[in-house]
Amino acid sequence: MIDQILNLMPELGKAFWETFQMVGISLSLALLLGVPIGLLLFITDKGLFWENKIFNTAGGVLVNTIRSIPFVILLVILLPVTQMIVKTTIGPLAASVSLSVAAIVFYARLAEASLREVDKGVIEAAAAMGASIPQIITQVLLVEALPGLIRGFTVTTISLIGYSAMAGIVGGGGVGDLAIRFGYYRYQMDVMVVTVAVLIVLVQIVQSIGDYTAQRADKA
Repeated sequence: MIDQILNLMPELGKAFWETFQMVGISLSLALLLGVPIGLLLFITDKGLFWENKIFNTAGGVLVNTIRSIPFVILLVILLPVTQMIVKTTIGPLAASVSLSVAAIVFYARLAEASLREVDKGVIEAAAAMGASIPQIITQVLLVEALPGLIRGFTVTTISLIGYSAMAGIVGGGGVGDLAIRFGYYRYQMDVMVVTVAVLIVLVQIVQSIGDYTAQRADKA
């Protein structure tokens, strides 16, 4: 068993690098687009300074629709889009397209929920002091919601690690592909155990870092 695992070290290294690529790309886009979408969903809600019922409802329906699609099905649905964007439907870069879409809407909702936890009295006080809308957003909303945004980002990261494993089903590469090829098709359960164990450790590390960072932000 140990000899088999040692022989697979190059494959394991490649698989985890591919997983890192997929998760890294999708997390970057989730942070870049998920926060603004969540912010727009929040500030266009009833009673807030950019209230817009049509936009808020349409945006909410779109986000909820994408979130309700199981990730494996989303992978298949977005294959034509993936082909158009990256010119291929296999490999970690191709899988990153579907992962990014899932990550953006997932984190958008978590970001919106974090913003809703901000005391409206703080927003009203800032407005009463003459703060502009951009100032309220950057200096009040995002600052007050930062611990929640960090926790949401941690949850998103852990979810994406799981999603990236599913991407192996359609040739996305990464840990999921390795586990399927060796653990399922070749019945090498030791490989499956190793990949799962490493994923568990990775998730624990991510959760610990996220919790620590959120606590530091909460005390700041």
